[in-house]
Formats: sequence, structure tokens, C-alpha cells
Amino acid sequence: MPPQKDIVKIAIQMPGAYPQLIDLDQKKPLSAVIKEVCDGWNLSGPDGYALQYADGIQTYITESNRLDIKNGSILRLTKAPGRYAEELFRGIQNSDSGVRCDSLKQLAAVSTDVTFAQEFISRDGHSLLVQIVENSNEAPIIMAHTLKGFMELMDHGIVSWENLSTVFIRKIAGFVNVKVMDASIQQLSLAILENMVQSSTSLFLLVKQEVTLERLIGHLQVLNQQIQTKAMALLIALLQSASDMEKKEMFDFLVKINLRQYIYKNIIHSSGAVGDEMAHYLYVLQSVTLNLLEPKMRMPLDSYNQEQREVLHSLRQAAFETESEGSLSHERRRSLCAKEFKKLGFSNNSNPGLDLNRTPPGLLALETMSYFSSRYPDAYSRFVLENSSREDKHECPFARSSIQLTLILCEILRIGEPPSETGQDYHPIFFAQDRLLEELFCICIQLLNKTWKEMRATQEDFDKVMQVVREQITRTLSSKPTSLELFKNKVNALNYSEILKLRQTERLHQEETLAPPVLELKEQLKPELLELIRQQRLNRMCHGTLFRKISSRRRQDKLWYCRLSPNHKVLHYGDVDEETDAPPIETLQEKIPVADIKALLTGKDCPHMKEKSSGKQNKEVLDLAFSITYDVEEYTLNFIASSRTDFCLWTDGLNVLLGRDMTSECMRSELEILLSMEIKLRLLDLENIPIPDAAPPVPKPPSNYNFCYDFSQAEQ
Repeated sequence: MPPQKDIVKIAIQMPGAYPQLIDLDQKKPLSAVIKEVCDGWNLSGPDGYALQYADGIQTYITESNRLDIKNGSILRLTKAPGRYAEELFRGIQNSDSGVRCDSLKQLAAVSTDVTFAQEFISRDGHSLLVQIVENSNEAPIIMAHTLKGFMELMDHGIVSWENLSTVFIRKIAGFVNVKVMDASIQQLSLAILENMVQSSTSLFLLVKQEVTLERLIGHLQVLNQQIQTKAMALLIALLQSASDMEKKEMFDFLVKINLRQYIYKNIIHSSGAVGDEMAHYLYVLQSVTLNLLEPKMRMPLDSYNQEQREVLHSLRQAAFETESEGSLSHERRRSLCAKEFKKLGFSNNSNPGLDLNRTPPGLLALETMSYFSSRYPDAYSRFVLENSSREDKHECPFARSSIQLTLILCEILRIGEPPSETGQDYHPIFFAQDRLLEELFCICIQLLNKTWKEMRATQEDFDKVMQVVREQITRTLSSKPTSLELFKNKVNALNYSEILKLRQTERLHQEETLAPPVLELKEQLKPELLELIRQQRLNRMCHGTLFRKISSRRRQDKLWYCRLSPNHKVLHYGDVDEETDAPPIETLQEKIPVADIKALLTGKDCPHMKEKSSGKQNKEVLDLAFSITYDVEEYTLNFIASSRTDFCLWTDGLNVLLGRDMTSECMRSELEILLSMEIKLRLLDLENIPIPDAAPPVPKPPSNYNFCYDFSQAEQ
């Protein structure tokens, strides 16, 4: 009795017979298993039979793959590969066209199996298919089955593509070049030529000679999407197999005929959606084209290159109307240039070329800046002059921003990265717009200036701004805009406040997808942390806060102080002459029992805000105003907080005293921070780590402070 793990329970079928349920012993030779199955159906000649999967890909069972058979598998008893290959080999040579057609159709279906393919090729069957193509006297349906069978046989790599005759290759190319031809034949011929191009340089040269780029472009304009896809695949194969010189020639031609517009008009825009295979080829074409920019991206500025230096100085001259430099002395001209390069935002204003030594983006950054200044001179001048004249430390440096933005665009568009085997992330806008990188830069550098102002950024915030701009660009491109104008509208609508809202929404969504135990822990912690926040609010009210009274006359506002009694039962308040940290509670003569408080009012509902006129200043006051009504709602105590934080603390605290929920944004933010910290602490792996009951002792102060750095000495 064999071990149980060597037994597989399977069912075996055969047309016209009841299935056999057997226990397949994986240690027993396959020939012996087939003989037992044949004996069960009283079939003679077991050598002429084989087992094959009945479902899915109907692969033959061999000694090498039999261990893949699982319990419950359904197999089929069928003709052995050698026997079947012999029958089809003879059928293909039959004088009856119907028999030939049926044999070739079966061959195309069964040739996906490598075991059968080996048997058929061993009989020189592939040469028989080559002869049919070379003679070219069969009906289109027979030729289509022939090409399909040939493709399936060649896919196994048993026969080299280089063994094919020139006559055969020219016949296949002829099928592609003919304008009126059966669609199946053209589709298969394009696929065969693609494989030839990828197999060797000699075949690439022959196919390039036989199939013109004009003809391939013609195939991109047909309605048949399969032909479009295969034509694109062959075009990509030709581009990737070409030498640098050949690639440049091909790209020059493709630019001349405006290939991008062909693709945009006949594939992307017309179909609305492209298949996965076509999406991959569009991605590769985009990648190969954009990678033509890689040499500039890897090359730093050459300070001895006169042309590059002139481009650099043209940026300065386009931004500033300077006095005639020719009449200035060398030192005066050098000082003036350094000053203007500094205004342009270069870090090394005396030698700005050093800023462009960073590779990437290298010379590509200089090119994008130059393109912006020449294509959109008004926008360029406005950007530079607006920021160079500011004195509030909020100026946005044009050059530094441009260099970093060019790098970001290179990373987003994956310039310099080889295309992925499975990549499909192409941008429709690429095919609708020439000089995509430069045009995107022109839009995004103006977006950067807008975002900089929205964030009220300074030089210290440079990296934060660039991170937001990167997010604005990637989010907009992910929506697949089909035109530059659409991209511009979308990316400008995605301002800084929208980015913050999206981040918040995504964080909340991420929390909603947390594992159930984490969510359960979060809900358990929330009451405890809310109570902690409530106690903090009451403690803050007990300490008290200084408020101001708004006077209608133009004089300094009066100040008053309010604090909660330690037992949380009485509010004490009173005027104070000047700001004081915490006046004693006894000095505050007025008081209101908490039990007498009836309601809390905020904003425009407050009595002292109802008669205020509109305006920016009053809008700010309105956001900080709150009142309490007490006794029988006949009396009010009116507050105007000095900051939004004080407003949140007091309105939360008053809600706690009234037995209501806290509602301020400060409470939500603090609860979020506390929950996040507490959950992270609870989930820490603290096994075998002793946690002390008391805090560690504070170390003694040092004997002297001579280790402090004296900046005044360095400045001198």
C-alpha cells in the first residue's frame, strides 16, 4: 500500500464512455497508469493514448508535470502527442482543402502544448507551414490557421527565428504591406514580424527594410483595434531594437509626420478606452520618447561653453531692464550680475552655473527655464519681479524652485528609467501635446508660485511647498487629463486647502480600514481620552484667562479676567487695569453660579455681535466671540477670546459644565493625536522589557557651560 501522500484521487473522461474514478499512484509509471485506464474501457494499443487536462489549458500529462495534478482533477484520455502530430502532419498535406483547413485549425489549437509541439517539430512540421506561406496559394482562412499554428509552435523556442528563409520573411512583410488583406492574416503577420525584430539584429534590419514606417502608421488609423495594437507593438520593437543613430532617424521621421497626433486621434480619442496590451505599448512609446531627454538631464552646465553661458545670462537679461552693461567696468558689471542672479533665486549668485551642476536635472533645468522665459515672457517677468521685490522673507526663489520642479517632473514622468515589462501608466496628454515636459513646467512653475503664497511660505518651508506641488501634479495626472488646458484647470483648482482636505479624508478612510481589533481598541480608549481633555479644559478655566472688551470709541480696549472656582461651581470675573498672569480669585468681585448658566452662544448669535458691521476685522472678532446666558435668560456675559485656542478651550469647558459634548476643532485634533499616540504605545512589543514605576532621575547640571558655541565670535 503506497503512502497516502502519493495517492491523488482523480476522474478520467473519454467521449462516449462513463468516467473512471481512480486513485492515481504518483510512484507508478505513467505508462502503467494509462494501460490500466485503457483496460478499464477495453481499449487496445495503450501506447497510442495519453492523459490531458479536461478543463482550462488542456495540457498533456507527462512524467515531468504529473506532480502538479491535484485531488479532484478531471483528466481526459486522448490521442498520444506523437500519434496526433502524425495525423495532423498528414492531414495538412491532404489534397482536399477541407481536410487541410480542419487539420491546420486543430494544429493551431493544440500547438500551445509544448509536448505536442516537440512531436510536430520533430517531424519537420514547422517547415511544412513555412512552405505553405512561401507558396501563398491557399485560401485566406487556411493561411490564417497556418500563421496561427506557426506562431504557437515558434513561441516554445524550439526552433530559432534566424533559421527562417528570406523568402518567408518577405512573404510575411508582404501581407502587412498590402492595403486590402484579411484582418486575421495581417494581425498574425504583424505579430510574427515583431518576434523576428526582437530575436536578432539581422532580422531587425531585414524587417525594417521590408516594412516601412509609413505603412505601420497607416495600420494605426484602421478601425480594427487588434491590428492597431499589433502595429504599435511592431513599431515599439523597431524603436527599441534600433541603434542610437537609427533611433534618431526614426524619431525624426515620427516627429515629421506628427505620430503623437495620429495616436491621439485614431487610438486614444476615438476609442475612448484602450486595452491593456495597447496601454502597455503607449506607455513604452512615451517612455522611449521622453528618455531622449536623459542626456541633458545627466549633463551639468559647462562653464566654458559659450552657448550655455549665453542662455544663462539671457534669463537674467529677460527679467531685469539693466543699464547698458558695455559701459560699465568689469567689477561693476560683475557686481550687477551677481545681484540680479541673486534676485533670480540662484544660490551661487557669483557663479550660478554651480546650481546647475546637480544631475539630474542638469542642463534640462536650464532648458525648461529658458523655454518659460521665451514662450511666456510676461508670466516669467511677473514671477521674478514679484518675488525679487518682496522684503518680508516670503519671496519664492525662481531658479531654485525651477531646478527642483524640473527634477520632480523628471521623476513623475520617469525620464531616465527603462520602461517596465508590465507598465501601463501612460499619459494621454503626452500624445496631445508636443514638448510635454517644457509645457508642464510652464504651468507648474506658476502653480508653485501660487501655492507658495497660499502657504505663506518662507525659505525654511521650501521642501514642504515642493512636496505639496508634487502632490498637486501627481493627483492631477492620475485623473488622465487629455489636454494641456484641462490639466491646467484641474491642477490650479487643486489648491493647498483642497490638498489638506484630501489628506484628511484619506487618513480617515485609512483608519476605517484598520483591522477590527485596532478599531475596537480605539473605541475603548476614546472615553478615557475625552475625559482627560475635559479635565484639561476645566483646569484651564480654573487658572483663568484675560479677555478684552470692544469699545465703539477709538481708544485702547478694556481688559477683564474670568476664572472658574476650584470646585467648578462658580465663575468669578472682574475688570483689571493691566495684563496680569493670574489675579487672585478674591479680587474678582463679580460671580455667576454655574447652576444658573442656561445656554452658550457663539458667533453672530451673541448679543454683542448682532449690531457689528461686516468687514474683515469684524469677521475675525466674530470667530472669537461667545456668550453665556444665566438666571432666566435675562442676563448675558459676553466674551471675545484673544485667540482661537482660548475660544476652543472656553467653549469646550462651558459645554462640559453644561453637561454637553465638546465640539471644537481643537478637541478633535487633540483627541486624534492622543488616540494615535496611545494606540502606537499599546501596540508596541514590550515583551521582557521592564517598565519602571517612577520616572528616571533628572541628571545634575554640568559644572560649567563652556561647551556652548559663541556665535558672536564667529560673526566677528
